Amino acid sequence: MNYWEYIRVEELLRLQGGIDGDESKRSNDEVLFIVVHQVYELWFKLVLRELQSARDLFQQNPVPDMALAGATRSLKRVTTIFQQAVHHFQVMETLTTRDYLDFRDTLIGASGFQSAQMREIEILLGLDEEKRLPLGVESSYKEALKSMDGSSSPALDRVEKRLHGGQSLKSVVYAWLARTPVSEVGPEKYLADVLTSHKAEMERRLAIVEERMKLPESEMLLWRKRYDEELKAAERFLLCEGEGADVAHRRKVRAALVFLESYRELPRLAWPREAIDALLEMEQAMIIWRQRHARMVERIIGRRTGTGGSAGVDYLDQTALRYRVFDEVWAVRTLLLREGAVPPIGNADDFRFRVEDRLT
Repeated sequence: MNYWEYIRVEELLRLQGGIDGDESKRSNDEVLFIVVHQVYELWFKLVLRELQSARDLFQQNPVPDMALAGATRSLKRVTTIFQQAVHHFQVMETLTTRDYLDFRDTLIGASGFQSAQMREIEILLGLDEEKRLPLGVESSYKEALKSMDGSSSPALDRVEKRLHGGQSLKSVVYAWLARTPVSEVGPEKYLADVLTSHKAEMERRLAIVEERMKLPESEMLLWRKRYDEELKAAERFLLCEGEGADVAHRRKVRAALVFLESYRELPRLAWPREAIDALLEMEQAMIIWRQRHARMVERIIGRRTGTGGSAGVDYLDQTALRYRVFDEVWAVRTLLLREGAVPPIGNADDFRFRVEDRLT
């Protein structure tokens, strides 16, 4: 087989004809616009494959180290893809505002938020539906994926299939975390010990502030108030206060996250810790991609209404702020303690990382 046959070069090169399929009528600027977006869709295809692989590996019970290694590799590949995708915006920025406006009106009714694969990525990750922003004039993102006559479309069919295609990555990762045998005392006692250590650390830090800074009592009261608020926030988060249902499950997840990050020296926790780090790194890369997307759009067209009726840059900026999936993984960074302050977990040499239903 020839190279051009294997990757279907001829078919690929016939896909830049735009609205009427005639590339000869397209300017270089419009072909650039089409090519970059087609490249993004190909990247999204790879992202979906890797996320599904990671999801399927985390669905095992127990999750063996080899599965964690495979899932971590998939997550790191997704990170690398989004890091590379950021650079594509530099190519888009070779368009001037006038260049883009010459063909922008042909896109009225079309918008990047109609990318079914991006919606699939969000669904597969486990984005909370309550976080979704209105896209434009449509009542939901599904409406934006319908054909112009209001009927279904391949894009909508793809998203519906993904919605019914099994659990999200978030749900299986959090289920895995909830099975983690936290210390030898269990998650409830461990969380209480962590909060006790936090309180001791706050007092130690306040003593340092008082000794070194020689502040008047009025300013020390402000320092103490801030640390008290930080401690109360930690307690609310770890104990899931005011969060309604599934409190026991949420506590186990958060206890496991603090635990895995707090005892990094335990070899048996190496792959679980790597997997969580890869998860955070991946979401960070996606957030940066969204932010870079917003700045590219603002640079070229400012804050105009989007071609699909969205708020344009304002919408993109809000997605970067709101569309976080693994909130707990981010939040525990505020709650981690220095090595000398973490609660003891018994005999670390004898500790074994096993799922809850296999503990003896």
